[in-house]
Amino acid sequence: MKKIYAFVFLLAFLTACKKDVDNKNITDPKEGLQKISEAYAPGVSTKIELWAKSSLTTGFNQLFVALYDSVSNETITKAEVKVLPVMDMEMNGMYMSHSAPSVQPESDRAENTLFPFAAVFTMPGNTDQNKWSLEVTIKRDGQNKTGTARLAAEVGPSSPERVKMLTTAEGDKLVVAYFFPINPKIGINELEMIIYRQQDKMSFLPADNYLLTITPEMPAMGHGSPNNVNPVYTKNGYYKGKVNFTMTGDWRINLDLAKAGQKNTTFFDLTF
Repeated sequence: MKKIYAFVFLLAFLTACKKDVDNKNITDPKEGLQKISEAYAPGVSTKIELWAKSSLTTGFNQLFVALYDSVSNETITKAEVKVLPVMDMEMNGMYMSHSAPSVQPESDRAENTLFPFAAVFTMPGNTDQNKWSLEVTIKRDGQNKTGTARLAAEVGPSSPERVKMLTTAEGDKLVVAYFFPINPKIGINELEMIIYRQQDKMSFLPADNYLLTITPEMPAMGHGSPNNVNPVYTKNGYYKGKVNFTMTGDWRINLDLAKAGQKNTTFFDLTF
């Protein structure tokens, strides 16, 4: 009998140890992220949290929404989520609002409890006169009603500038932004650009019909680099290519956007 009790005790001890090890191996999906703000969506009993990889700046920002039931505090992993960036401006007593390009969550199912999306902020917004917010509308699984909340989003300037706005020869108003891996390196780097066309002050559409050509150069050194791959369209306004940095320092990526025989140019500077 003593042997049986000893065996049961040992089995319970080993099971507890295994659970403790398993719990330690669970990665927090928000680890490495920064909480930006939170708000409640009335009518759908939901708390919405906004998370990002770093502080928000002008240009492309990868963002995440986390949803919780406001009564039970349980994580919500299935819901339709739509996001609209809104800039509220005040100038000489006049109030106006406009939006910016955004890439919506691709699924109504969370990825490791988070709903990923992206926003391209076109200007800083961190004062009483210029404020960004994210209008998040959700429809929870099994519910026939929607709820909306405004989440504050303080946006600082990017340096060097990571977003450009230009009006093309065809009359299109474009928002163009670039982003790299977190740490660019000497050699071949993945290069992504995102291009959206403005329909009106509150809506933007992916610009999927441009032929892009990149020409990297180091103006101070008087040379460029070989083996670059021009970005080509993939989906949701994204263009993917490769850029070759042959040394560290100040680089300029000259960008040509061609469409229907017309060419428009801009550039981005960066240092690494």
